[in-house]
This record gives sequence, C-alpha cells and structure tokens, in this order.
Amino acid sequence: MGKQKTGKHGSKKPPVKIIPKWLKLSKEEVEALVVKLGKEKFPSSQIGMILRDTYGIPDVKAITGKSISQILKENGLYPEIPEDLLFLLKKAVRLREHLSKHKKDKVSKRGLELLESKIRRLAKYYVKKGILPKGWTYSPEEAKLIVQK
Repeated sequence: MGKQKTGKHGSKKPPVKIIPKWLKLSKEEVEALVVKLGKEKFPSSQIGMILRDTYGIPDVKAITGKSISQILKENGLYPEIPEDLLFLLKKAVRLREHLSKHKKDKVSKRGLELLESKIRRLAKYYVKKGILPKGWTYSPEEAKLIVQK
C-alpha cells in the first residue's frame, strides 16, 4: 500500500478546541505574554509562532477565548493598518522600486497590477468593516509613506 492522501502539507489545528492538560499557563498569563510581545512590536502572526515554539501554547483562542488581534486591540497595541494589508503594501513598494530600475520587466509589471488590485479589494473590505477610515484609498505614494513608518 502507498501513502495515504491527506491533501495539503503541513500541520493542521485540531477541530476540537480543548486546552491541553500539559499546559501550565493560566488565561491571564497567556494574555500577559501576548501584550508583552505586542509591546515589543511583533505582528500578531509572529506572536502566535513565538507562543507556539517557545512557550508551547498551541492555540491562544482556545485558552483565552479571544484571538491575539482582539487582545492587542483591547490593550491599544493593534496597528492602525491591519497586518495582511501592511505586508501587501510593503510588497508593492518593493516591486515599484524594482520596476523603476528594470523598466522592461513586463512580468513584474503584471504582478504589480494584480497586487494593487488585491490591495484595493482588501482595503474596500476593511473600510466596509470599519477597520480603516471611510474614504481610505490606495495610492503608491501613500503606501511608501506608510511602509517607511
């Protein structure tokens, strides 16, 4: 018999949200760790990896009942621009710098068009949800200023 087909590679979160018995940290201690890492300017995705790898915390939401982003928002540490949008803006700025040096790179030019379309769609969603201010629009100049902060 061959290998069993499981679909995509990598680990998957368990379907049942149970706090593991071997975890010695309380809900308050986990929240304090998230706040501490947030004050050190780590993005929420990196905080989750640090908690998993260093402290053995498999799922913050299962323990605290709140996501890492919610804990950061409650403590005033969540950035004004969501993490996923910020990383797309950084990518667009880098791609524009590349295209300023390599003007004939048509493949990258198309990639930039697709990336900017994705940024506009995501920004529209965040404006609709009230996470970004009304009337927030993407512009390459504004993206460069945001990324430089």
